[in-house]
Amino acid sequence: MKEIRNSQSVIDQLIRSDSYFSPSLKPGLAEWLLRDNWFYFILKYLGIVFKTRKQALAGAYDYREWAESSIDILRLLEKVGGQFAITGMNYISSHSGPVVFVSNHMSTLETMIFPGIIAPRRKTTFVVKESLVRHPLFGPVMRSRNPIVVNRTDARKDFERVMDRGPELLSADISVIIFPQSTRREIFKPEEFNTLGVKLAKKAGVPVIPVAIKTDFWGNGKIIKEFGKLDHKKIIHMRFGKPFFIEGNGKEENQTIIRFIEDSLKEWE
Repeated sequence: MKEIRNSQSVIDQLIRSDSYFSPSLKPGLAEWLLRDNWFYFILKYLGIVFKTRKQALAGAYDYREWAESSIDILRLLEKVGGQFAITGMNYISSHSGPVVFVSNHMSTLETMIFPGIIAPRRKTTFVVKESLVRHPLFGPVMRSRNPIVVNRTDARKDFERVMDRGPELLSADISVIIFPQSTRREIFKPEEFNTLGVKLAKKAGVPVIPVAIKTDFWGNGKIIKEFGKLDHKKIIHMRFGKPFFIEGNGKEENQTIIRFIEDSLKEWE
């Protein structure tokens, strides 16, 4: 398979396809030198972040720019040895209206890559921690995406905020990505996977799309989570499931999402 040379061509492929697998390139000296090269990755990654921050502050960072910068990071991850296996992408746009994406949360990688996969097919935003929108580096970009902001210290207030703001966004045809876990974890713990996503979907009358990810290629840093180590031996998996509506109180549907994630992780191990 030939190397895809620019971000727009990757986006075009993602829109046309149900799956994406990183091209297998013949390893050479350059590939060997860059594989798991943390310093090279962080330098280039920060270059992308500073560029997008500048665009956001200038009011010139829209969905297209968001998707393209996301794919710039995907291509950078491939350059340092990351191999993507993304499936079920046609489900992203299989429902005509907005949806709630409910995913497990493993690392910084999924928050950087989801926009490149989802935004070209439908408008979307995240439920994010308040600390992220206030972050001096990442804050301007995140604020430009009009996210739902929670503080992770008061569960009741977070619930009210999501139940308030979420339906407003969904009624404006903006889908919502939510990570029901309280924090990023390399080991999936079902007991930490709350029902906030399914409750939002139930209230707004929209379907849920379950998402399973395995993104520990980019580990969580001990001091700064965003700057963890890289491990090319770990394939980057993302799988989108079939959308479904919520009935009753959503507990059964939440268990369905948990099983989808657990079965996917078991398969990928």
